[in-house]
Amino acid sequence: MGAQEAVTVPDTVLTTEAAGRTRPSARKELLLGLLLFGVYFLVTRLPEHARTGPAREHGLAIYDLEKALNIDIELSLNGWLAEQGIVRVLANYEYAITYIASALALLIWLFLRHPERYRTARNAFILMNLAGLTCFVLYPVMPPRLMPELGYIDTVYLGGTWGSWGSPLVEHADQLAAVPSLHMAWTMWVGVELARVNAKRWVQVVNVVHILVTLYVIMATANHFLLDAFAAVPFVAVPVYIAERMSRPRAAKVEGPDAFFMAVETPEAPQQAGGVIVLDTSGREVGRADLVREIRARIDGLPRFRQRLAGRGRWRRPAWRDHAPVDWEWHVAERRVDGMAGLRAAVAELQSEPLPLDRPPWRMVVMKGAEPGRTAVVYLMHHVVADGVGIVAQAVYLMEPRPEPVPAPPRRPLRRALATVVGLGQLAGAVTRPERLPAAAASERRYSTMHLPLAEVRDIGRRYGARVTDVVLCAVAGALNRAVSEEDGRPGTCRVAVPLMMRPPGSAMVGNHTTAVMVDLPTGKMAETDRLALIAERGRVLRSGTRAQAAWFVMRQAGRLMPPPLHARFARMSYSGRFLQGTVSSLPATDRPQRLAGAPLTAVYPIVPLAPGAPFSIAGLGIDGELCFGLSLDPGLTDDADALMAAVGDVIEELRDAAG
Repeated sequence: MGAQEAVTVPDTVLTTEAAGRTRPSARKELLLGLLLFGVYFLVTRLPEHARTGPAREHGLAIYDLEKALNIDIELSLNGWLAEQGIVRVLANYEYAITYIASALALLIWLFLRHPERYRTARNAFILMNLAGLTCFVLYPVMPPRLMPELGYIDTVYLGGTWGSWGSPLVEHADQLAAVPSLHMAWTMWVGVELARVNAKRWVQVVNVVHILVTLYVIMATANHFLLDAFAAVPFVAVPVYIAERMSRPRAAKVEGPDAFFMAVETPEAPQQAGGVIVLDTSGREVGRADLVREIRARIDGLPRFRQRLAGRGRWRRPAWRDHAPVDWEWHVAERRVDGMAGLRAAVAELQSEPLPLDRPPWRMVVMKGAEPGRTAVVYLMHHVVADGVGIVAQAVYLMEPRPEPVPAPPRRPLRRALATVVGLGQLAGAVTRPERLPAAAASERRYSTMHLPLAEVRDIGRRYGARVTDVVLCAVAGALNRAVSEEDGRPGTCRVAVPLMMRPPGSAMVGNHTTAVMVDLPTGKMAETDRLALIAERGRVLRSGTRAQAAWFVMRQAGRLMPPPLHARFARMSYSGRFLQGTVSSLPATDRPQRLAGAPLTAVYPIVPLAPGAPFSIAGLGIDGELCFGLSLDPGLTDDADALMAAVGDVIEELRDAAG
């Protein structure tokens, strides 16, 4: 990952309402419908002769129960309808057509006009029909019309109604499927869904009339007993309840790569990242109230801004749950500082304080007084929420204009698998412990900033056949040589972790999708041009992709396969001063001018957390043609962060001068 890449806001970031209104694929919905019909077709192919006897017994049992309860009204209704010519024909067609037409019309209407409700309604419909088909198989019931000895007349069959019994169109339909009455179930389900979406009153009244007419018709045509209709009620209520439960948003559990940074956090090494956003407020003041207004307007697209972590026991990872109301007084503060030195001291103080996890793990502090006509906004978010790129993207989401989404690259699973295998072999042969840099093992921090023309750093890389990341690594190694002597504990080699982005373009802004590849930096005395050549050679591991892919595979699979206590031990063991001495990151760049709360951005200095036991982290972020550096420092390495940062600039200047 180089500083020359572009920061983008994922096009998958939607507000809650917009996410819910995403329409499903019509092709997939048609396929589901065909699969459901296929299940019904299999039921109709069951041997009818084996079911006829039990079905008749069940039908007679229902008939006897209705007589005992004095609710056997079907015979009188059937006898009257059989003698009514036109009414009988209309009833036959009502039985054959309207329940299907109303259900299909509702599904199409929901699909087009209420996609946020469609999935839940469709799921209830499928569950209702599967439950009904299961009942038809396990408990076949003969309808009254097939028991003429009881006095019933099959009005549909005698009339030869097209599309119903007696018609070639449905001659293979299951005729032993009286319980439950799916005619009643479908019409009642339509009524439930119309009520759920608050359909117009007259539409709901028409459907109530349809339910009552259908109830009359199924009995008058001798297709169902009254109890068959009552039996349909639970076949509607239970699937609707289950579908509602299925559609409720589940609390998102903390994934393995995110839990990694919860596990490695210690009081001495808070795991929070972010940046110092510097705004040009010479023409327009920006204060706390302006920032709160901007966040409120876009908080639906920033779910972690209103969620906190909820524990679920030792053996289960915590989950994200809504936390209301947002404590704006705490999350967005304002203070005054005395110049840039005061700003850096304030940032170091904030970075030293762990973010509490009993509330949404983010904070912004508006800093006044750093420079004339400038206002700084210190933005911090816990690493459990996202990686550095994701945290930058969430900050950019609050700004204008929005970056254009970048299409996802083609997937190459075979190439990725091969790279993982090769990388695992490389990692296995490179597990050694480096010499350690001095550290105070305390939460106290020092913080410093610097910015350089991005084009200048790119030009240095081109002249030496290196990349921007190589130049930054060389500058850090040379700065350690100049600012920390061997007598103070500087070894000849310093191992740093270089984070690499595994996040595909267009992915969500939350979650950690980066891995890290270790690079040994030569920190001894040598010409900076030689140091850069050596680092560019060693830095090939950053560009090959094999170690990065393998490290990402290990990090992701460890989080998936290991129980939380074991995964926490793995994280603390692998991400600490035992295996690395610093972090050097080159974050993606954007060349477009940005505005926050109406004020132009002039710089954004990254804030990168220290790994436990590692004394420094430094990152460069490209903003509108400037490469902005942020250095976080354990004072046990050196108490003067500004001197170390200045040494970084000196090395880059020396490389520039040597290149001519």
